[in-house]
Amino acid sequence: MKFTELNLHPCVMQGIEKAGFTECTPVQEATLEKTLAGMDVYVQSQTGTGKTAAFLITIFHRFLTGAYRYKKALVLTPTRELAVQVEKDAELLDEFCGFKIGCFYGGVGYATQDRLLSGDLNLYIGTPGRLIDYQKSGKIDFLKFEILVIDEADRMFDMGFIPDIRYMIKRMPLPSRRLTMLFSATLSQRVKQLAWEYMNDPVEIEINPEHLTVDLITQELYHIGREEKFNLLFGILRAEKPKSVLIFTNMKRTAERVSRRLSANGIINDYISGDLPQQKRLKIIDDIKSGKTEILVATDVAGRGLHIEELDMVINYDLPDDPQNYVHRIGRTARAGKSGKAISLASEEDVYCLEPIEKLIAMKIPIKWADEGLIATNVAGAPVHDHGRVRRRTPQRETRKQRDTQRQRDTRRQSNAQRQSNTQKQSDTQRQGNARRKKITRNGQKQAASEQTRSRQHDQARPEEKIRSEPGPGAGVSQKKRPRRRNKNRRGTAAPKQMNTRTDSPGGVPKLKKDATPDERLEYYRVKYGENFEKVKTTDLTPKSTKPRTLVESIRGMFGKLKKPEK
Repeated sequence: MKFTELNLHPCVMQGIEKAGFTECTPVQEATLEKTLAGMDVYVQSQTGTGKTAAFLITIFHRFLTGAYRYKKALVLTPTRELAVQVEKDAELLDEFCGFKIGCFYGGVGYATQDRLLSGDLNLYIGTPGRLIDYQKSGKIDFLKFEILVIDEADRMFDMGFIPDIRYMIKRMPLPSRRLTMLFSATLSQRVKQLAWEYMNDPVEIEINPEHLTVDLITQELYHIGREEKFNLLFGILRAEKPKSVLIFTNMKRTAERVSRRLSANGIINDYISGDLPQQKRLKIIDDIKSGKTEILVATDVAGRGLHIEELDMVINYDLPDDPQNYVHRIGRTARAGKSGKAISLASEEDVYCLEPIEKLIAMKIPIKWADEGLIATNVAGAPVHDHGRVRRRTPQRETRKQRDTQRQRDTRRQSNAQRQSNTQKQSDTQRQGNARRKKITRNGQKQAASEQTRSRQHDQARPEEKIRSEPGPGAGVSQKKRPRRRNKNRRGTAAPKQMNTRTDSPGGVPKLKKDATPDERLEYYRVKYGENFEKVKTTDLTPKSTKPRTLVESIRGMFGKLKKPEK
C-alpha cells in the first residue's frame, strides 16, 4: 500500500515525500489502519521496519484533522539515544506541519530544556526520569497529554521503568479519553498485561511474529577460544573491510578495551557506553551516522535504538545473556528492506547463551570455521580479557518468579542457619553452666572432707589434759589479760568467739572442757582468779525495768500504778 491511499493530511504527505517514503511497510499499513481511526494498539514487529514513522504520522494527522483541546502528545523511550533519534525523525516529518517538538532526558543540564518548556509544545519526547522531575516541579501537566506512545516497551521492563510509567499513566486522562500506542520488537506477557491494564480495548498487531530476525540479514557464527577472540575480530575486519560496523559487547569495560586495542593496531574507531557524558555520546552517534567514524564499539544499553543508515555489519564480540538482545543487536542492520550481515563470536564463556538465542529466533545460526589466515597474528595491545578470570554466565535470563523463589530459599536457609546457631549457643551455655555447678559442688565436697579429716587428726593428736593440777608460784596474783582486737568493720549482735584461757604464768592454765564437772570448774576458776574469787559480790541478774517505748504504754503504766491496791 502507498501512503497516498491513506487519505492523509496534505501537510503530513509533504513531510512523507520529503523523507522519501512512498510505500508503507507491513507494520505501517497495519498500524495506520487502526490508529488513524482512533483505536488503541499494541504492536509487535521486527526491528527497523518503520514503527517510529507509524506513530509519528498518526500524531500529526490527528492533530491536524481531529478535535483536540490541547494538541499535546507524549512519546516515552527507554534511552536518551533513542529519544534523540525519534526527535530527528519527528522534525523531518513535521517540516510542513508546524508543530513544536521538545526532547527531554537526563545526563544534561536543565537550562536548555527549561527554555523549551517556556513555549507551548505539541510533542514531548523523552525518558521517564526527566519527565517526572518536570511534572513534580509543576512545569509539565500530564493531564494535558491526549496521545501517549510507549516505544520499546520490553526494554522498559528490562531497565526497570515500569513503576515510573505507571506513575505517569495514573496522572493522565482516562483511557477512553486518550489514544495510546505501544510498540516493541518483542511482546512478552508482561507487556501485554500493561496494555490491557492502561489501554482502551487495544488491538493486537503482530507482523511476522514467528520470524523475529530479518530475512535479509546474513548470520554467521564462529567458535573461537577466549584468548583468540580479538585476533579473529581483527582478521574479520581486515578481510571484510566494511564501510560501517557496529561491535557489541556485554560490558562497558570490554567495549573500552576492544576500542583501545583496535586503535593500537591502526584501526580508527570509537566506543560508547553509559558512563560517557551525554554531549560526547551524541557527538559519537552523529559521527557514525555521518560516516566520519566507520567502526563503533557499544554496549546493549548505549546501542539500543541507534538508527544508522546503510550499516553494513554487526559483530557480536560477546553473545548476549538475554536472547532478546540478540534480536535488537542484529536489527541495527538491514533496516528498511536493506541487506546486512551479522557475525557472532562464541567462546567457551558464550556457548551457554547460544541455545536460548537459537530457540528464540527458531533457527540454527550457520557455523563457519576460521582458517589460519583469518586469525591475525602478532596483534599489538594488551589482552582484552583478564587472565585467569572467567565470568560465569547464566544460559538465559532468570524470570521474576525464579528470582523470588531463589530469594525465599536464601531467606529460609539463613533463618535455619541462625536458628541452629542460637540453639548451639544455648547448648554451649547450658553445658558450661552444668560444668561450672559440678565443679563448685565437687570443690565443696572436697573442702568439707578436708576439714573433717583435719578436725579428726587434731582431736587424735591432742593429749589428755588434766584439769586438776598444782597451781604455779604466781597463781594468787591476778594475771594480765591480752587485749582483744576489735574488728571495726564487723557490727551486730553475733555471738562472741570462745576466748583462749591461757595465762602468762610459767606453768600455764589448761583449757576448760565443755563437759567439766562443778568441782573441776571451781578448781579452774580458783587457779585462774585466785583463792579469794568467791568473796566478790554477787551480781543481780534480774532484768531491770525498761521504759515504755510508746506514749500509750507510758499512760497505761501511770494508771496501773494508781490502781494498785493499797497494802
